[in-house]
Amino acid sequence: MTSVLAQPLTLEAFVAQYSEDPRYELADGELVDMEPTGPHEAVGGKLAARISLAIGEAELPWFIPRTCLIRPSDDAATARRPDIVVLDETALADEPLWERQPVITQGQAVKLVVEVVSTNWETDYARKMEEYAVLGIPEYWIADFRGLGGVAFIGRPKQPTLTVCRLAGDEYEQVQYRLGENVSSPTLPDLKMRLDDVMPR
Repeated sequence: MTSVLAQPLTLEAFVAQYSEDPRYELADGELVDMEPTGPHEAVGGKLAARISLAIGEAELPWFIPRTCLIRPSDDAATARRPDIVVLDETALADEPLWERQPVITQGQAVKLVVEVVSTNWETDYARKMEEYAVLGIPEYWIADFRGLGGVAFIGRPKQPTLTVCRLAGDEYEQVQYRLGENVSSPTLPDLKMRLDDVMPR
């Protein structure tokens, strides 16, 4: 993940130019190239398929948008582009930008956010966790399929880990899942998945 602009961008300029381009997000006015790889996209696609299946089985009015930005704060020129966002369609009427742009500014419509870890693992485990908690997003997954996260986050020995973060008050409580373990999601009780099911082949 690399910054690609010398001049800061406003949120409005970023949305106008890059809202449909899944390669970029904005962090404090800096255009950030997410540099997705094939294995990263494979894991994200498999996770989205499993989540969609659980949503359908539960007959929930939720969906995964093709592209979506999350603005975590009114103050900062930041727009996150999670690998997967689960939205409650019935709550989108309260989103002021949604009718014109795929931008979420309030957390009520977001049921689950998933980040698939790349070389920028620090951002996924620290800053994004704080930003999503401030928005009140009830569940956040960190899919670290290569075991890149620091030992403080995924333990030792470093290995593929899926961290399910559930909002409790204003902070996330974390449960980690390794290969061979069944993943449990408070938001998606019908989910049937192990980390093994979404690993790249």
